[in-house]
Amino acid sequence: MRALPLFLILAACSAKSPPASPRQIHERLLVLDTHLNTPVNFVRPAWDVAERHSMATDISQVDLPRMVEGGLDGGFWVIFTPQGPLTKAGYDKARANAFNIQDRIIATVAIHANAMAMATTPADALRIAPTGKRIVFQSMENSYPLGEDLSVLAEFYRNGVRMAGLVDNEDNQFADSATGKYTWGGLSPLGRKWVATMNRLGILIDASHASDEAFDQILALSKAPIILSHSGPKAAFNHPRNLDDARIKALASKGGVIQVNSAFLAQINNSSERAELDDMKSRFDAMTPEVQRKLAARYAELDAKAPLQDANFEMFMASLLHVLKLVGPDHVGIGADWDGGGGVKGMEDVTALPKITERLLKAGYSEADIGKIWGGNAMRVLAAAEAGRIR
Repeated sequence: MRALPLFLILAACSAKSPPASPRQIHERLLVLDTHLNTPVNFVRPAWDVAERHSMATDISQVDLPRMVEGGLDGGFWVIFTPQGPLTKAGYDKARANAFNIQDRIIATVAIHANAMAMATTPADALRIAPTGKRIVFQSMENSYPLGEDLSVLAEFYRNGVRMAGLVDNEDNQFADSATGKYTWGGLSPLGRKWVATMNRLGILIDASHASDEAFDQILALSKAPIILSHSGPKAAFNHPRNLDDARIKALASKGGVIQVNSAFLAQINNSSERAELDDMKSRFDAMTPEVQRKLAARYAELDAKAPLQDANFEMFMASLLHVLKLVGPDHVGIGADWDGGGGVKGMEDVTALPKITERLLKAGYSEADIGKIWGGNAMRVLAAAEAGRIR
């Protein structure tokens, strides 16, 4: 039998395997977001992560149906504690709150074991993803609940935490916040010990929310690459929470990753009306579903006339593409800050994530590059932190 000419073989292959669409490429990637604040909703009465919600009805951006629609395989689910007084009573209250949220995460995964699975290593994520279950890593935003006892970190680690940040919006016992009063000039003496303890335990250090000086010191002290789980570039918008290009380059030079968020892209429009709604939202978990819906409607009315930040999807993409051009696809990821202040016009919740993949393809990034951006880079630094663990 005569062999077919090469051009006929190629034509036959092309006919059988048309080029993958952006959506198909998105679906076959491991898509992770490194900052899902969604556990704040787990304490709401009658709120079920397995049901479809919306910003319009209950001010939420992530649930299992929308994760499936947006092709979000999972990510780091946050144990968040707002900053309180630096006293024993404050520490004790914060610690109890943090352990309660961790318990809620673990319980939620157990209740929905058919749709969610806990992960602590990159190997876990690769094993879980093909099953269709959503991947649940745990992270801690603000180490304030540790008080002055760093041994508590080991307990959070035993229960699944694999990434932690020092601060939130105010200075604490460990470090200065990017939006704080610069109490320590960066890290406190206890904060330096925190860095060493994190390295020893093999927990990935998250420098989001840290002041520039604290970031510099963390980067110099850490023996493992670090991550910015939800940060952005000052080139997009000059805000203390965003980093300048030089620091982003320094992060990359030491193997780290910046996960670009969708907050701080424009001027923040604070107002007395928004402050009133935010105060009410702080008691959201005590409200009935009906009262929650009414509050969500008031937020929607306010956002229509005076959005918190007048930013859109194109501005988010400009921010992401700037960082990619600056340090390349080996050091960039996505942590949009869902359910924690993220979201912009045209990307209001996680159902919009395939648009990011489509735009990255149009910008010339390969499927392999986009795979690194969507999950590969975060898993690389997670593995590096674990590799440095002292057993």
